[in-house]
Amino acid sequence: MSNLETRPAERICTAGDRPAGVELLTARDVPLGGPRAMTVRRTIPQRQRSLVGAWCFCDHYGPDDVSASAGMQVPPHPHIGLQTVSWLFAGEILHRDSVGSLQTVRPGELNLMTAGVGISHSEESPAEGRPPQLHGVQLWTVLPEADRTSAPHFEHHGDLPVATPGGARVQVFMGGLEVAGKRLVSPARTYTPIVGAQLDLPAGGSVTLGTDPGFEHALLVDAGDVTLEGETVPPAALGYVAPGRERLVVTAGATPVRAVLIGGEPFTEDVVMWWNFVGRTHDDVARARADWMAQVADSGEGTPTRYADGAAGRRFGEVHGYASGPLRAPVLPDVRLRPRTRR
Repeated sequence: MSNLETRPAERICTAGDRPAGVELLTARDVPLGGPRAMTVRRTIPQRQRSLVGAWCFCDHYGPDDVSASAGMQVPPHPHIGLQTVSWLFAGEILHRDSVGSLQTVRPGELNLMTAGVGISHSEESPAEGRPPQLHGVQLWTVLPEADRTSAPHFEHHGDLPVATPGGARVQVFMGGLEVAGKRLVSPARTYTPIVGAQLDLPAGGSVTLGTDPGFEHALLVDAGDVTLEGETVPPAALGYVAPGRERLVVTAGATPVRAVLIGGEPFTEDVVMWWNFVGRTHDDVARARADWMAQVADSGEGTPTRYADGAAGRRFGEVHGYASGPLRAPVLPDVRLRPRTRR
């Protein structure tokens, strides 16, 4: 999914400090997409914490009724330096990209796009036969320096590992996690040590997860009354725990719980993140914006866009089959930002 904010802030993303207990990160509502906007609840990045492992972006949306609307409609847009991780609780999204992928993702399946040096894609609710609700999360991970200019590619995984201890259900979509003495490992390609999993617990249920003590973790609660390590995490909030734990206990209260666990080895590189770009310097994102806008031909704000001649052979390629032209990039902020130096 694109970040469709019209005035996105340029952010320096760094690993934060290490609280002793569970740190609560509350979501902010972000309207995406102008007059047909859908509202998402964004928990990272934020000033309090911008990264959890290599996870740098977490948008939580729905349930939205798409039975009488066009649903999700995100025109072609670019990415660099990251992976997009599309995960649904309900509904369907059709993905198209500039390396030729055409893939519908459904609940329990993973669409994973690695941008590398540059890719563009679109996302939309299928025109016919789609379920009436759309509900899920859009996550991004930062690519490390060694891989951030690699060739772009796309993966779809429809058969991901599941465990069902004590009436709970744990499905791992990225990395690996130990559940009830069994290690579940996703086939998806990762570039740093990370984990991503959906947890479903019945009312009164509990699950103990075997975790890497070198990882930091965070639990995004979609629904239900839940505690993480004995501390309440409200719906739509992210409960963060620092490295040092060999297990995490998640417990449901009086209602069933659905949540998403993300985690990973703390990411040690400072990064600049703006719009749909993750770089290391202001110049990285400014260059990516200029390269994208060189592919977009239009007559100014308020007019339809189209691809410029020769766009298919340029950095971000061309997406075929989407009903409209590509998105314009927002205007860069006037302030030039530089990553902080790590000691």
